[in-house]
Amino acid sequence: MSSAEQPEQQVPESGEGVTLVGQARVSVRRSPRYLNFMILGAVVGALLALLLTVVFPANAEFAPSQVFGFLLLAGVVAGVAIGAVAAMVIDRVTGRSAATVVVDRLGAYGPSGLDAPDSPAGSPNSSDNSE
Repeated sequence: MSSAEQPEQQVPESGEGVTLVGQARVSVRRSPRYLNFMILGAVVGALLALLLTVVFPANAEFAPSQVFGFLLLAGVVAGVAIGAVAAMVIDRVTGRSAATVVVDRLGAYGPSGLDAPDSPAGSPNSSDNSE
């Protein structure tokens, strides 16, 4: 990345009580939302079932609602499966473009974390007070 593409670093003011505890390198990558792909596949399958029910001529053995029900069941199942497979393929293709970034770990309650309300045992806030 060039320096023009990097976001500005926000340095907290000294009075805010936020200190830099450390830095770490992490790998960041985008992945598709599987549920959205599966819902889209189900909707496309349902629309395809409706279209097939309307386009093809009526069957003497089954009512149109029964034909739509059978096609809807098959279309939704197939649509969900195809949507999930499409999301997996997209995840594999875009998964290779992971980026490594440096992140800052900020301590809102100081470097030791002892003043934090949810700090582990041994902090002044979590001691047993038998009053």
